[in-house]
Amino acid sequence: MSNILIIKHGSLGDIAQASGAIQDISENNSNDNIILLTTEPYVELFKKNPFVHDVILDKRLSRFNLIYLFSLMRKLKKLKPKIVFDLQNSSRTNFYKKILFPNENYNVWSSSTTTLSNTTTKEEFDKNPVLDRFDHQLITSGIKTLHTLKPDFSWSCSDESKIKQEYDLKKYIVLFPFCSPHLNIKKWPHYNELIQLIKNEFQEEYKIIIAPGPTEIDEAKKINAICILNNGKSIDIPTLSFLIKNSSFVVANDTGPAHIAAHLNVDGITLFGSHTTAKKVSIEREKFKAIQVSDLNKLSPNKVFEKIKEKIS
Repeated sequence: MSNILIIKHGSLGDIAQASGAIQDISENNSNDNIILLTTEPYVELFKKNPFVHDVILDKRLSRFNLIYLFSLMRKLKKLKPKIVFDLQNSSRTNFYKKILFPNENYNVWSSSTTTLSNTTTKEEFDKNPVLDRFDHQLITSGIKTLHTLKPDFSWSCSDESKIKQEYDLKKYIVLFPFCSPHLNIKKWPHYNELIQLIKNEFQEEYKIIIAPGPTEIDEAKKINAICILNNGKSIDIPTLSFLIKNSSFVVANDTGPAHIAAHLNVDGITLFGSHTTAKKVSIEREKFKAIQVSDLNKLSPNKVFEKIKEKIS
């Protein structure tokens, strides 16, 4: 049995997107040991993944921390992987390649760079949709792809029926009105108006919930919805996935939970302004769609509400 190393550091949305690629790598190498290198927020999550046999933590300390770098590189070299699938495709992971396999091609180190044709630049390649890039990378490396373009994130869900009982959740709509502080261009500002429209139409038929991350709990107090927490702290990713999977509808900014919803294929919409396109980030699925506008501030709550009514009325 040989070792195969997959690198996927994050972020949350990227983890959901990479699920299909990881499954394809595993199923194409069913007699090998699949080891995944990731960062601290996702170590326990990946231990739930049935297509991964072992998980290694990368603390991602400074490259000038030579003691840490030497320790990590020694650990990875001891694996003697027959191939590395770099699904992170970052400057850091390219740096790892230069240390571990400086002269090897895609047969030993599969990345967006090593699998590029001679006529395509990395800048041109990165304009393609995310899942298309994964698909090209794996196919070039000899992987038959059945799941890469259709990721299934359901492996991430825990059975958290107790949280539904605690908050008396039967039929509910999940909103994700947050985004990273430095990415306010992704934030739609009219969630409270949308909540009022939902309540006016459906009365008590649907509960409206939010599930803030650790840095979003204070901001969540400004949203007129039920805030789902675990002993005053953010719920973990498996619980979040469970709540999304069992929801009636999801409305989200372009953030990690939106990608979870997309790759759980639940009914929902994500809201895009001018920062990127839904096509480029590969977020639209059979049930999960996007509204794309030039200015999120001008996207009316009524337009978003009509999309909800189409599905749950």
